[in-house]
Amino acid sequence: MYEPKPFSKVLYIDLNRRTSWVEERDDLVEEWLGGIGLGIQLLKEESMTSVDPLSPENSIILAVGPFNATYPLGSKTVALFKSPLTGNLGESYAGGRSSVSIKLAGYMAIVIRGASETPIYLAIHEDRVHFRDASALWGMTSSFTVGRVIAEREPSAGYRSILRIGPAGEKLVRYASVMVESFRHFGRLGLGAVFGSKKLKAIVISGRKALKVEDKVAYKKVYDEIFEKAVRSGLMKKYHELGTTMNVLPLNELGALPTMNLKSGRFEQAENISGEEMASKVLGRRIACSGCPVACIHLAALREPYPHEPFFYKTVFISYDYELAYALGSMLGIGKREGFLKLLHFVESAGLDAISTGVCFAWATEALEKGLISERETLLRLKWGDYESYIKAVKMIVEQPNEFYKELALGVRNASKHFGGEEFALSFGGNEMPGYHTGPAAYLGFLVGGRHSHLDNAGYSLDQKIRELPPPEELVEKLIKEESWRMVLNSLVICLFARGIYDAETVSEALDPLGIPVPPEELHRLGRDIYKQRYSLKIQMGFDPTELKPPGRILEVPTPHGTLEEEYFERGLKHFSNILRDWDII
Repeated sequence: MYEPKPFSKVLYIDLNRRTSWVEERDDLVEEWLGGIGLGIQLLKEESMTSVDPLSPENSIILAVGPFNATYPLGSKTVALFKSPLTGNLGESYAGGRSSVSIKLAGYMAIVIRGASETPIYLAIHEDRVHFRDASALWGMTSSFTVGRVIAEREPSAGYRSILRIGPAGEKLVRYASVMVESFRHFGRLGLGAVFGSKKLKAIVISGRKALKVEDKVAYKKVYDEIFEKAVRSGLMKKYHELGTTMNVLPLNELGALPTMNLKSGRFEQAENISGEEMASKVLGRRIACSGCPVACIHLAALREPYPHEPFFYKTVFISYDYELAYALGSMLGIGKREGFLKLLHFVESAGLDAISTGVCFAWATEALEKGLISERETLLRLKWGDYESYIKAVKMIVEQPNEFYKELALGVRNASKHFGGEEFALSFGGNEMPGYHTGPAAYLGFLVGGRHSHLDNAGYSLDQKIRELPPPEELVEKLIKEESWRMVLNSLVICLFARGIYDAETVSEALDPLGIPVPPEELHRLGRDIYKQRYSLKIQMGFDPTELKPPGRILEVPTPHGTLEEEYFERGLKHFSNILRDWDII
């Protein structure tokens, strides 16, 4: 279809044998660009559709694409694995310096196989791979401390990325995350638990290899045009000024902000955790991922006294965004800004996915209210707004002192099956709910999306454009079309906040100076092909789309489009299954 890519090396690492080797994969890069397209093909080659997600046979793929370290907002790395949370395809994205470090080390992808018998961390410095003893790091209570220790030991500061897990990953909590630098994460679907099962505490990646383009004049012209669009965009300006927490007040006004386990779509204390209030009261600084001119990462400065030293203080910087304000704020009835930040800091230190943690705690709080469980199970009183109790519960999730917390560490779907309350357990395809009660497109999007995530197909955005509710079949087809295009963006691999900048014509124009001539219509075909390949692999790994069903709670609380009907979802999901059958995927 087009010429081989300048970067087509794949680094393979075997943790069992502590060996590594490199293969040139022009064949895959030439056809699938990189990122999710390349990663899916590499994962298929690992032949692990029926393996236990926490077994050594579960390989991890880290992949980047042609726009990483090349164009503005080409800042993401995609991780692919078998998810211990859902039992099928795991797919997670992180920013920070990860993609640039992998690219400048000379790789388009890293494949990690097997498991170590003792705790280790990988140090990948361009062509050299070191297997470092991590016994002293295993068991540390803070993922932040682990990062600082490794940063002092490893070379190439400023050109490296440090990925690591916290105690939640070590304890195999199924929604444990992998922290990247200090404020970005592979958050969703349990990559941290896969690291933990492999005794892999961390990965350090550094590189300074030069990147070449075929047409420097054309490249500079396209780069400047994209850069200007990014810095002059009104939306990008808001991302810089307020971050995604700018969504708190508008969603609350619409009745679309999930509150207290979605017993309501409005939160009386929403203003306290809004972007406006956070920026004016606690914002300490803004930072950016590598290759991003926007700097949407907002850090709150939390000033706390030292114990027994009332006149001595320490300042902790805590990264916040909308999904965190929802999951650990409104979803738990926490409107006290300081309490929300303290809880968030404990969740981050433990290495937990904040969305899943908040949804699990919300279900547990309501289950306690309804008498399905008692304090004999929770070991403390979970109460809406009581952030101190939730902080203690974070420790319980990690330590798992009894059967209840062992089940909760497996996710809300599992816990509700065991203790009851499935109708108000907000799980979609096994993944805990993102923070959008905007209407049918959001929820159909969570259900049919490859990750069951709001960023799969932006159904919440589609809800805001709907004036009159369309037939569910039409809505499903729009969601598939959008998700297919995002397969291209996730193969490049760009930040999806820039999706309005990188349309098909711009992407085609930007690929050309890199020696990758792909016309816009061919990009759309490629996106659809990747979508099919991805969903086919997801089903081979154990996913059954015919079993999808929305949780009952979303049918009880009115959305901006009114109260949703179960029959609407049944039609939409049936149509989705029929499309997959037409494609011979099921």
